[in-house]
Amino acid sequence: MQQRSDAPAEGRSLSDAHMMLYRAFHAQTNFLRPRMAKIGLGPGQPKILGYLGVNGPCSQRTLAEYFELDPAAVSRMLASLNQSGFVRMTQGEDRRTRLAEVTGEGRAALAEWDRCCDEEGATMLAGFSPDEVAQLQDYLTRIHANLRRANRATAPDGEAL
Repeated sequence: MQQRSDAPAEGRSLSDAHMMLYRAFHAQTNFLRPRMAKIGLGPGQPKILGYLGVNGPCSQRTLAEYFELDPAAVSRMLASLNQSGFVRMTQGEDRRTRLAEVTGEGRAALAEWDRCCDEEGATMLAGFSPDEVAQLQDYLTRIHANLRRANRATAPDGEAL
């Protein structure tokens, strides 16, 4: 007869914080992706539009740094948004920098996206009290800060990965 060990079983991460965050993110993606496609936006594009809508014209580098993304990925997203008419690229003050800014069509798409996010937020947080929502936001902010700090500590150049 095999003895039961107190050692953690393989696959124990099916119910830990890592897996719960992953499953929530996956459910959120499944909820939002069809709505995003209906607006004409692809993966990653709503956050770019949202940033530009709040902050105004900015460079690809600014977007890449803010979202912790590879600049080449941001470049591809901006090219697609530009081709779709949601973003226009303009020359920055120095000749090397190009700035992305939201067009009227992009603002309309962003307004529709905001409605989708309102629906998603109401669904996701149904039954939560305002204090619980604030507590969840605090936890997620701290999780993000902890992971960024760990990434900076392990990155070869000290920058977040």
